[in-house]
Amino acid sequence: MASIFLFSPPAIAVSSPKRRLVSHSAILRASVSSPSPSKPKVVVTRERGKNAKLVDALEKHNIGCLEVPLVGHTKGPDADNLPSILHESEFDWIVITSPEAAAVFLEAWRVAGTPKVRIGVVGAGTASVFHETLQSFEQSVEIAFSPSKATGKVLASELPKYGQNNKVLYPASVKAGSEIERGLSARGFDVKRLNTYDTVLVKDVEKMTLEHALSAPVVAVASPSAIRAWVNLIPESENWDNSVACIGETTGIAAKRFGLKNVYYPKNPGLEGWVESILEALRVHGDNQKALIC
Repeated sequence: MASIFLFSPPAIAVSSPKRRLVSHSAILRASVSSPSPSKPKVVVTRERGKNAKLVDALEKHNIGCLEVPLVGHTKGPDADNLPSILHESEFDWIVITSPEAAAVFLEAWRVAGTPKVRIGVVGAGTASVFHETLQSFEQSVEIAFSPSKATGKVLASELPKYGQNNKVLYPASVKAGSEIERGLSARGFDVKRLNTYDTVLVKDVEKMTLEHALSAPVVAVASPSAIRAWVNLIPESENWDNSVACIGETTGIAAKRFGLKNVYYPKNPGLEGWVESILEALRVHGDNQKALIC
């Protein structure tokens, strides 16, 4: 079993409902999982509790990880309305585009009395939240659609139509763009968007932890918000040019927009492709190091 070392920077209070929306006192920690904890190869940056699958996958390749959560989640302005809307209204589709949106939706769905719903998810990562959480409610939740490519744009262009109403409920992040509702509305869907959660950026990381993170060859990120948080944490005096391995194209494009140079991401978002991108980034980093030595 790999050793775990915890570093606890100052806590920032964040109001949150029970279950998945946790406070910064839990989020703002970092842990090392590596035979040589002072030299991790990959920084994993999802909020605490959501990095285990990636860490496990990388440990199979003997790759040590430093956990530095870069984002957290808090309640959105429409969160309290979601249970009553689910209880009182019927929708042809409920579109879920992130694991956090899935977690928030499932909490509200239980409060609403577990009504029968048809779900469209953006990709496997989001679908896994349903599969892992729903064991006795499968008959009430039909995960009926996933696009050919795990992006909001493709989801909006491929979501099937049922009946004449074509009503869609879209529980989203406050910071999510309008691409999905615009794309669906252009195709004749009646879209109701609810901003059910917000993404907050980690602004402070313990000094030693940040030094370890900056020295790691690869930082693995799963959202544009995490990219923004990482860029903000890099000291102005630091000429940081190591690699960023992104979960998918949307995050990869964001990384390039923020001026990061060595950006890797898979064609199809998901854990397997993400791991492959990390391995590629490490391979190129190793080749570059050999070239410098020579």
